[in-house]
Amino acid sequence: MIKVKEYLKKYFVTAMSAMAQGLFATLLIGTILKTIGQYTHLDFIVEIASFASAATGMAIGVAIAISLKADLLVVLSSAVVGAMGNAIGAVIDGGIIEAWAVSKNTVGAGVFYTAGPAGAFFAVIIACEVAKFVSKKTKVDILVTPIVALLVGYGASFALCPLVAYVMYYLGVFISAATTFAPFFMGIVVSVVVGMVLTLPISSAAICAMIFSPAALTVATLNGTSEGFLLAGGAAVVGCCAQMVGFAAMSFKENGVGGLISQGIGTSMLQMGNICKNPRIWIPPTVAGAICGPFSTLVFKLKCQGVAAGMGTCGFVGPIGVITEPNQSLPLMWTGLILLCIVLPAIISIALTLLFKKFGWIKEGDLTLDESKKAKKAEGVDENEAAEEIAKENGTAENASCQAE
Repeated sequence: MIKVKEYLKKYFVTAMSAMAQGLFATLLIGTILKTIGQYTHLDFIVEIASFASAATGMAIGVAIAISLKADLLVVLSSAVVGAMGNAIGAVIDGGIIEAWAVSKNTVGAGVFYTAGPAGAFFAVIIACEVAKFVSKKTKVDILVTPIVALLVGYGASFALCPLVAYVMYYLGVFISAATTFAPFFMGIVVSVVVGMVLTLPISSAAICAMIFSPAALTVATLNGTSEGFLLAGGAAVVGCCAQMVGFAAMSFKENGVGGLISQGIGTSMLQMGNICKNPRIWIPPTVAGAICGPFSTLVFKLKCQGVAAGMGTCGFVGPIGVITEPNQSLPLMWTGLILLCIVLPAIISIALTLLFKKFGWIKEGDLTLDESKKAKKAEGVDENEAAEEIAKENGTAENASCQAE
């Protein structure tokens, strides 16, 4: 049982977190730069963004291989495997796979679905682990290791990527259809689920990049459910923002400006350790997402697609994704972004936290990110004294009072 937990943590926490880093350094940064370039009319920034996005699979491959502690040759070979896994998929027409393991739509009238980051994730893990067995085991390692990694990586991509693409196809069809016909219910479901995934140590960005892909939008358009598809993406943004802004606001007293910034425009994943100790602290931002989600799909009709749907306020990628989506009412969109992504999540989360504190469900220190301060509080030491003591240890006593504030 312990071994199973170790492998699950290794692949679905450590490796997936690394994949998220690869995504952020390429596709997400590319999205931000592209938006800046388009608004400022600086073509060279748009060109940089295109190069960043094109390197997504390679960056994912390198990031995962490094997280698995692979040797240099395995890491470099994983860049190629990541590119293959990210690009290979299937041509799907009416729910039927027309072409298996192709990298572009060259056959029939179907829609090409790439396996995307998920394809790269599985292909790189398999290729990397196999290549590690032969790495530095022969005198011609410089030939053997890359060849093994690439052959295994291609085999894994060939076998798994079309299946991943098929699952993503039906998931996209379901979400777009369900949101079209039941926007209130799906506003709650999508907002809550994607928001919670963002806080968990797995990549909501990677998941949304696959579910809300351009291919999925094409299929939704053909099925007449594109409106529901884009509204679901908007609800995902709202759910992610609710988690990040909610945790940042409700823990401001304990974590200060640093915590506000690190959670509000960084990641709510920082609270995962505290959630494990007291799961009740997860209720306020989740309720905020459940309340704001239906307002997004029914009232303000926020729309989003692609990786931005799973980013929330991280680097402001989520709101940027909504802003860049065409055919929206600008007054409604801006009002919705401010209310649903910032104001309401903060108010709801703070209000519920105060209520829970009265019930004893949440206590002082439950949301503290600084473990040293938390330990001092547990021992009954004043926060200012704790900060001063920490500062003295670091040789910066003169800044202690500022740190405490």
